[in-house]
Amino acid sequence: MTDDLRLGVNIDHVATVRNARGSAYPDPVRAAKIAEQAGADGITAHLREDRRHISDADIEGLMGALEKPLNFEMAATAEMQAIALRHKPHAVCIVPEKREERTTEGGLDVAREENRLAHFIAPLRDAGCRVSIFIAADQRQIEAANRIGAEVIELHTGAYCDFHAEGRFDHRDDELKRLSDMAAFGHSMGLEVHAGHGLTYDTVQPIAALPELRELNIGHFLVGEAIFMGLEPAIREMRRLMDEVRS
Repeated sequence: MTDDLRLGVNIDHVATVRNARGSAYPDPVRAAKIAEQAGADGITAHLREDRRHISDADIEGLMGALEKPLNFEMAATAEMQAIALRHKPHAVCIVPEKREERTTEGGLDVAREENRLAHFIAPLRDAGCRVSIFIAADQRQIEAANRIGAEVIELHTGAYCDFHAEGRFDHRDDELKRLSDMAAFGHSMGLEVHAGHGLTYDTVQPIAALPELRELNIGHFLVGEAIFMGLEPAIREMRRLMDEVRS
């Protein structure tokens, strides 16, 4: 098994800051180019149905400007499928989406929507997009993701990070064990395994140490740290921590 661990930098919340003033600044495409220079292996952007941060124009700009792959996060809707098929990004990650949530609250319930999702992702795969499914570290969901033809699963690390922040370390360690077991299970099924949501400098290394993982997607924390230290140094430090634990 390779020791390489890719870093995908999510630039959604650069757009959040921009949209707070309704201006053109800061530009998420500029942030994505800085992320590439700082050691990101790819860029992640979530085009939400309500366009609360990333816009259609941002996706156009990213597709035209990026040298590294774009991971296009989206809900499983006809509108988003059409956008993905028009742009044909390197990867498409299907995520759950509720208008009232502040951020993605959990993984997609693939087992409950297996037939619909299988038909939904088939045209994306036919168009050459790598299809990833964002799910909880749950064996039933991993098996369903495999059955519908996903090539990649991304395990939701939000609970692990929340338990750490709350000082509930027994729960954190239980969640880390679950993530470890399910990363190994997904890998054993031939799926490529990614992880992300809520990761910080304090929480990234135990996740990065899981040998089956091939990619971490990190965004909100890095954009927050950029306020204090700049975006490029913030990303370089995350890259250093990931590399350190894999070396």
